[in-house]
Amino acid sequence: MSKTKKATIKDLPRNVWAVSLTSFFMDISSEMVINILPLFLANVLGLRTNLIGLIEGIAEATASILKLFSGWFSDKIGGRKWPAVVGYGISALSKPFFYFANTWGVIAGARWADRVGKGIRTAPRDALVADSIKKEQRGLAFGFHRAADTGGAVLGLCIALLITWLAQKKSVALNQNTFQTIVLISIIPAVLAVLSLIFIAKDTPRKTGSKAPSFAFKSLGKPFMVFMMIVAIFDLGNSSDAFLVLRAQERGLSVTGILGMLITFNLVYTLISTPAGALSDRISRRKLIIGGWLFYAVIYFGFGLAQTSTQIWILYTVYGLYYGLAYGTSKAFVADLVPEHLRGTAYGTYNGILGLIDFPASLIAGILWQGSGAWTGFGPSAPFFFGAVLALLASVLMLLWPKILKNEM
Repeated sequence: MSKTKKATIKDLPRNVWAVSLTSFFMDISSEMVINILPLFLANVLGLRTNLIGLIEGIAEATASILKLFSGWFSDKIGGRKWPAVVGYGISALSKPFFYFANTWGVIAGARWADRVGKGIRTAPRDALVADSIKKEQRGLAFGFHRAADTGGAVLGLCIALLITWLAQKKSVALNQNTFQTIVLISIIPAVLAVLSLIFIAKDTPRKTGSKAPSFAFKSLGKPFMVFMMIVAIFDLGNSSDAFLVLRAQERGLSVTGILGMLITFNLVYTLISTPAGALSDRISRRKLIIGGWLFYAVIYFGFGLAQTSTQIWILYTVYGLYYGLAYGTSKAFVADLVPEHLRGTAYGTYNGILGLIDFPASLIAGILWQGSGAWTGFGPSAPFFFGAVLALLASVLMLLWPKILKNEM
């Protein structure tokens, strides 16, 4: 009896390679600029953290709302490639405005334009990957895409670190010339990202007889919506990773050390994503997601209990294992739950709802840490204990997912 050949990355179709290459280039560009943008706003323009937070909050909210719409739109027109191209193109066009910016308003506009691009492209891009691959290789495809995306982040952070070291040596504050140099270089991979998608990817034709969907969440079915409710509980405790950076600094890690920590995290994420995605094609994706969430809970308890900067660095590096195990697998699981002609709407809903939850998640984390008004909060450990508890709750609900569905049906 012949055995089915185990799929490898060489077997992945052209579209998966095209989308992965596009994400690789765009993440090089984005990670170079976005990670130092708060430093530019604070060190060069003199903005306070509340205004910086407002800029980021509006940017992420805008992207989240657009994700809800763009996925449905790609289902309605029966095309994935060109909505994604438009999204990547808007993000690429926003980059030069960072170079000329000398006020926070210009920076805010460029940042919001960048997030508009992300909001437009994410769901059609994910649907293009799902449409281009067999179910038996879906985990491998999304894992490989995440690995390429995060590999770009590693390279982008390394380039930013090198430029900053060469330009400023050991200076603590970021200066304008260094920022502008990084922005100029970031334009090159941004353009390559758009060109890769235009010239390498091919749209997947809609199957005959499929009907353009109405914009209604209930059309996605109860299995998907129950999954989204469970994921939303988990994500409410998954505050911005900026709090992990602040925790590292609070435990005594230097700025250079923080950049090194981010690089090692992304490197682990890159190395784990593809094999974890391939593993999800052979075992239950649901079980792998549960395992990832339980691992997340352990890591977040560790962040809450950590006493030294070295412990934070080690924990943050291992944190990459969670992303590698669960992030790409969750996206592959979404495609398992909905009909093919609704994948764009599903990915838009998935990315959009999680993006919207990120705002209250980070707000809750900030209040737990430093309080509000006269209340001083519970201290720096509190957000991580809160996130760990919600991750445990979501894991239990995901474990009970079949029973919950049975009761719902």
